[in-house]
Amino acid sequence: MMGNFLGATVENIDEILFYENNKIKEIHSSEIEQSMIRWNSRWRQESLEHYLKLGWSFILRDNEVSNPHSTDGVLLGYFLAQPLLFLDGQTQSLWIEHISYINLSARDQLCEFAYKLSREKHFQKVYFPSQGSVLNSVNILKATPWIPEVVQVFTTKVST
Repeated sequence: MMGNFLGATVENIDEILFYENNKIKEIHSSEIEQSMIRWNSRWRQESLEHYLKLGWSFILRDNEVSNPHSTDGVLLGYFLAQPLLFLDGQTQSLWIEHISYINLSARDQLCEFAYKLSREKHFQKVYFPSQGSVLNSVNILKATPWIPEVVQVFTTKVST
């Protein structure tokens, strides 16, 4: 199943929060645990307000499934990102702060889209969070460790 990518905007905040809160409720029954996870999450309200205004965050949707939050279809996943300029010897890189998805197909589509977007915009690297499942998707792109929590994927030829 191939989804459709749309730029995420501040108008998507309520839908993303609903999506993430439902994921938490499926795993954690305790309200206290749910609150702690929300507070420490990379997708809390303030983070969404910051990233979604920048224009580099994207939503993956299935427009064949209806959604009460959007006429564009159900949310399959999204990533929060921003460009980084003049970091680590590179002119432009894309920083993926958070990536969330409902299944492995959505994960792979999101990672591939971030990589292709970076190549298209002539960014030199994409930085992905090194959470286990994301690593499975970006290893095919020759991801290498940058810091313990982050892997880097070069989007241009690297001269040594």
